[in-house]
Amino acid sequence: MSGAPLFGKVVVFGVGLIGGSFALALKAARRAGEVVGFGRTLGSLNQALQLGIVDRAGFNIGQEVSNADLVLIATPVGRTAEIMARVAPCLGAQTVVTDAGSTKEDVVAAARLHFGKRIGQFVPAHPIAGAENSGALAARVELYRHKQVVLTPLAENSQESIARVRAAWEACGAVIRELTASEHDRIFAAVSHLPHLLSFALVHELARRENRELLFDFAASGFRDFTRIAASHPEMWRDICLANRLALLDELDCYRAQLDELRAALQAGDGARLEEIFDVARTARRAWGESRAKG
Repeated sequence: MSGAPLFGKVVVFGVGLIGGSFALALKAARRAGEVVGFGRTLGSLNQALQLGIVDRAGFNIGQEVSNADLVLIATPVGRTAEIMARVAPCLGAQTVVTDAGSTKEDVVAAARLHFGKRIGQFVPAHPIAGAENSGALAARVELYRHKQVVLTPLAENSQESIARVRAAWEACGAVIRELTASEHDRIFAAVSHLPHLLSFALVHELARRENRELLFDFAASGFRDFTRIAASHPEMWRDICLANRLALLDELDCYRAQLDELRAALQAGDGARLEEIFDVARTARRAWGESRAKG
């Protein structure tokens, strides 16, 4: 790509899987002139430098953010408000801030609190991509390629600010969708947060049994597929579950009602009802799989 990069300076808070992959993809697309990284530990920053994820490690937030074109907050959602509080007083007039949090209503509330009249400079986002592994070593340039990124723009956002954030994610290869923050949180409570909660719960329950080694020894592909996401980062998913707890509690109640229905069918020996439930689930799952394959 010829000409000057779209973003002269990009600052990334959190240089692990999500933030690191974003930085690598922008650099590969030649859309970032310089990427400055902030991390919780010097070790993680040094690793990101060695891997070419960032060009410099940041130490002075005010100095780095004041002349940044784009800031990405890619830390666990529990730390987002703290970073916003430190970033907000330093924002340059040209700086646009976005995030990669898996919940949005809590993030928007924190942004309104800390950015105040400059809330228009914050465009919320959520990349629908990830992996069980975390940290800079897990970052990869193709992580967002053909993956969805959901923007939840605010009424105060200018079209220019939204377009800049959209362009950044598109440079990473992502497909952009838009939802309201409340729509986002209800949807992802059902299709992301609940599955993670259930996967953690199953592995935790089995791990507490006295015969756990025998159980895991015989576990095969079904267990592997269902529990893959239980290898995800505990801190990150703790924060996500708490941040979206009201919507997640509603989904958990719906799931418990489904389990009760299955239990009743089992107790009654009602094979017809079990088969009916399984058939509806199989049809829906196959249709979803086929649509994803075509996309």
